[in-house]
Amino acid sequence: MSEQPPSTLPVWDPLLRIFHWSLVLFYLIAYLTEDDFLALHVWAGYTVGLLIAFRLLWGLVGTRHARFSSFVTSPKTVLDYLRGMLRFRVPHYLGHNPAAAAMVVALLLSLAAVVFSGMTIIAAEGQGPLAGTWVAGLDAGWMEEIHEFLANLSLLLVFLHVGGVVFSSFVEGQNLPRAMLTGRKKYRNDYVDYTGDEK
Repeated sequence: MSEQPPSTLPVWDPLLRIFHWSLVLFYLIAYLTEDDFLALHVWAGYTVGLLIAFRLLWGLVGTRHARFSSFVTSPKTVLDYLRGMLRFRVPHYLGHNPAAAAMVVALLLSLAAVVFSGMTIIAAEGQGPLAGTWVAGLDAGWMEEIHEFLANLSLLLVFLHVGGVVFSSFVEGQNLPRAMLTGRKKYRNDYVDYTGDEK
């Protein structure tokens, strides 16, 4: 008698899920408090920076599907995957698909740039960990413009990410937001890894 396959498979570890939802929360706090609650804005921004630092470390030493080596692909692979999505014909990935992987990288880079630009603004006022360094001499007016641009760019990426999650959930027949809550994805027998090898 053959053994029945499990109904779900573990993918996202607890630390990765805590990181994900904490980043959502603190980025939202930072974005919404930009003008009226500066102290809260700054501390939310620091928290986003610490979360990004954790994610970079976890991307090197974390669990299999958290490691960058398990999902970062070439631009050609990402474009091929996006073309396949438009035709509703894509391989199924247990971890991040190539488009999601590209979005992870883009969001980490843009949010890191938002945090850094914010820290340079307060450094110019003699505050924060970058006060007294070379960045404190950068033009605060320009840095505020750059900071605002990067924050809005990050928000655009967030909207694209949410749209991609909704679309991918439909194409892949998965509830991806629930998977990021539970850490598990619905079982399939045709999952592939980022190199295209069947699992």
